[in-house]
Formats: sequence, C-alpha cells, structure tokens
Amino acid sequence: MPRIDSKKFYKSALELHGITARGVNWLCKESQEIRFDILREMLPNNLDDVTIVDAGCGFGDFYLYMLQNQRKPNKYIGVDLLEDMCEIASTQTGCEIIPADICKDELPTAEYYVCSGAMNILNAFETHLFIRNCYLASEHGFIFNVLHGNKKSETYNYLTSAQIQAIAKELNVYHVEMKTGYLNNDITVAFLKEKK
Repeated sequence: MPRIDSKKFYKSALELHGITARGVNWLCKESQEIRFDILREMLPNNLDDVTIVDAGCGFGDFYLYMLQNQRKPNKYIGVDLLEDMCEIASTQTGCEIIPADICKDELPTAEYYVCSGAMNILNAFETHLFIRNCYLASEHGFIFNVLHGNKKSETYNYLTSAQIQAIAKELNVYHVEMKTGYLNNDITVAFLKEKK
C-alpha cells in the first residue's frame, strides 16, 4: 500500500505554491538546481543524439534547466502521474509529456532515464519497481536522486547505499556510480549498462 497519496501530495503543493520549485515539493529552487547539477554531471557530455526520459518530470524544470545550461538533449520526454503537471510541462517545454504511472504503465524507450525527487514519497516496494522499470526502459542507464540514509519517516522514503547496491545487484547493473556530499541526506546514483 502506498505510504501517502502521490496525487494529493503534489496537487496540494501545486495549489498552494503554483508553478514554482515549492509547487513540486522542493524546499527551494536552489536545492532543486543543485540536484540538477549532479544529474547533468552524470550524463554524457554530448547529448546531440540522446533521448532523455524525465520520470516524474513535474513542470519540466529539468529540461528548462538543461536549456539554460546549453545541454539540450536531442529529444526530451517527460512522464508524470499528475495530469495537471503534464499539461504545465507540455506548455513550458513544448516537448512530449506523457501522463503515466511509472510503477504500472508501459514506458517509452530512451538512451537515458533521469529522475529527480519523484521517488521520495514512495514506499520501498514502489521505489524498487520505479527504479527497475526506468532502468529496463533505458538503453544506457538510469540516473536518479533519492533521500539517503536510514531515517524512518511517515512521509519520506530514505535509501541506504547498501540498499541501492542490492537493487543494482538484483538488476545486474553493469556499473554503479554514487555521489553524495552536495546536500544533506541526498544521493545521486547512476545505474549504467556500460561504462561512459
């Protein structure tokens, strides 16, 4: 059973804060962009021939961030559970945005999948399923950030490095990269199907 209702969690944030970082339940725009910096660093330098699927894309902020940093992929596809988010992301990015449940629905194939924060309120089973589905739908890998540590929370989901390594082993991930130290209780992980 889900820890909390994702649709209600994000819909209430959108209603309260509008189209802002807080509208997708980030603490602030700065912390969102710090996480985006790390995702960008873990992607290949040349994205000219790369399709990226942003799992849990929210307002399409990662795509807008990539544009601002001259790192536009060849193609960007956003996927989000909340249809309101999909409509906003479609308007803001002009890209293909798909309303879907990452844990249940069929996903498009792409060179890379990325995810920033969308797993933070899932339970352990849903998180594992989300990671598995994104990794399997990617041709080269899945790069994501999650809350890091062994904290227990009624709302948020934390993963330890050992839990992440166990998921990687179960999925037969070829190469795992992890980055910490950029924000408290946060980790960015690359599950790669080949070394960059």
